[in-house]
Amino acid sequence: MHWAITAILASAVLFLVFRLKVIHSDLRKISRELELNRQGDYNRRITVNTADKQLMKTAAELNRTLDYQQQLKNERERAERSLRESVSDIAHDLRTPLTVIRGDLQLLESEEQLPERCREYVDVCKEKADILKEIADSFFELSVLESDTDEVPLEKLNAVNEAAQFIADHESVITLNGLNPEILLPDKTLYMMADKRLLTRMLENLLNNVIKYSSGSFQFRVTEEENAVAICFSNPAPELTQADADNLFLRTYRADRSRSRTGAGLGLYIVRLLAAKQSASAEAEIKEGVLTICLRFIKA
Repeated sequence: MHWAITAILASAVLFLVFRLKVIHSDLRKISRELELNRQGDYNRRITVNTADKQLMKTAAELNRTLDYQQQLKNERERAERSLRESVSDIAHDLRTPLTVIRGDLQLLESEEQLPERCREYVDVCKEKADILKEIADSFFELSVLESDTDEVPLEKLNAVNEAAQFIADHESVITLNGLNPEILLPDKTLYMMADKRLLTRMLENLLNNVIKYSSGSFQFRVTEEENAVAICFSNPAPELTQADADNLFLRTYRADRSRSRTGAGLGLYIVRLLAAKQSASAEAEIKEGVLTICLRFIKA
C-alpha cells in the first residue's frame, strides 16, 4: 500500500517537474522572441509548446501587441516616406524659380545705367536668393540621401593625398573668407576605406561650417589612430558648450540660437548620414573653447 502511494507521488512529482520544465522552456522562448522583436523584427510570432491555458492566453495577447507594433511601424514608415517625398517635391519646385530669379538679377546687375541705389537692392536680393537656393539644395540632397538605401562601394584611398588635394582645391575659398589655416599632415602614407565623392562632400560641409562660425583661423589635420584614420577640423568657438557639440549633428540643429546665421542647419546632419553610409563616424567635441569635428574612417 505504501509502495503504491509512493509510486503515485513520485509519478506526480515527475509530471510536475516535466510540466515546469516545459513552461520554463516556453518562457525562455517568449523572452528570446520579445528580444528579437524589440531589435526590429516585428514579424516574428510567439508560440508555446505547453497546453497551459494562461500561458497560451499570454502568448496570444503578446502576439496582438506585436501586431499593433507592426501596424505602428508601418504607419510611421509611410509617414516618413511621405514627408521625404513632400520635402523633395517642395525643394525641387523651389530650385527652378530660384534659378530664374538669380539669372534675372545677374542681368540687372550687368546693366551699366542701373542707379546705384537700385544696384544695392539687386545685391541684397541676389544674396537672399543664393541663401534660399542653398537651403532648397540642402533639403533636396537630404531627401535623396535618406531615401537611398543602396550600399556605397568603398575604395582604398590615400588619406593624406586626399586631404592635401582638398585644401589645394579650396585654397581660394579659404583665402576669400579671410581664414588662416594650420595644416597638419603626417609624413607617412595613411590608407582608409571611403568613397572619394562622398568624402569630398563631407569635407566641403565641414569647411562651410568653419567659414560660417570661425573668426580668422582653423586647424585641419589628419591623424592615425589604432583602428581608424581621423580627419579633423578645429576652430575657436568660445560661445559653444559640450551640449551644443553633442547636438550639432541633429537635423536642423543650430548652435546660433539667435538664428542670425544663414542656412537650414543641415550641413552636419548630412555629414553624419554620409559617414554612416561609409561605415565611418562623425563626432564633435568642445575643449577649452575650441570646437573639433572629426571624421573617422576604417583604416585600410
